[in-house]
Amino acid sequence: MTYKLYDSFLSASVKNKKLLAILVDPDVFNVSETNIFLRKLPKETTHIFVGGSTVENGKTEKVVSEIKKNTSIPILLFPGDVSQITNNADGLLFLSLLSGRNPEYLIEQQVKSVSKLRNSSLEVISTGYLLIDGGKTSAVERVSKTRPISQKKIQQIVDTAKAGEYLGMKLIYLEAGSGAKIPILPEIISAVKNELKIPLIIGGGIKSEKQKQDAYKAGADLVVMGTVFEK
Repeated sequence: MTYKLYDSFLSASVKNKKLLAILVDPDVFNVSETNIFLRKLPKETTHIFVGGSTVENGKTEKVVSEIKKNTSIPILLFPGDVSQITNNADGLLFLSLLSGRNPEYLIEQQVKSVSKLRNSSLEVISTGYLLIDGGKTSAVERVSKTRPISQKKIQQIVDTAKAGEYLGMKLIYLEAGSGAKIPILPEIISAVKNELKIPLIIGGGIKSEKQKQDAYKAGADLVVMGTVFEK
């Protein structure tokens, strides 16, 4: 398999070209308004992520198919569980929830997905996923039954991210949770980025241009925005 998507992440990171992904939650996305949604995307959008903590069965495939018909922007799955995997997307963030200790989201969902992925054309990108406290209980916390890492525990966050890199993860994703009150602090982003040799994704609670630029300046290679566009 070629790794066009991941190679583009690496290339952008080396060139300090900042990437922007808009996250679509299939449960709240209206497929009849797909073209309206696409017209409203920021011009600097480089990727569309599709997924949610809990999604009605079959909805992800419908949403991905409709978006795919109307744009050439790469679509990556950001699934909460194996039921959200569809071959209609371009790639899959193969997430392992490294911040938690629930085996269901560390490895069991991943094992369940293999039968779907074995003959799939999806580009599978292993991603170390860290849930960071964003000031409110997130859907990820409720579903995964794991606690987020406090933003005060910077060294723990750094060490967990670095452990993901040592394990062979190709991306690290720091997530404050959908609609977070407090985005991940710039000092955390900088501390993690300084330790990594792989691209860093930052998401959760980023609602303004200033917050987005602060994340970029601190070292984020890709910023994910979602709730602000749902509203």
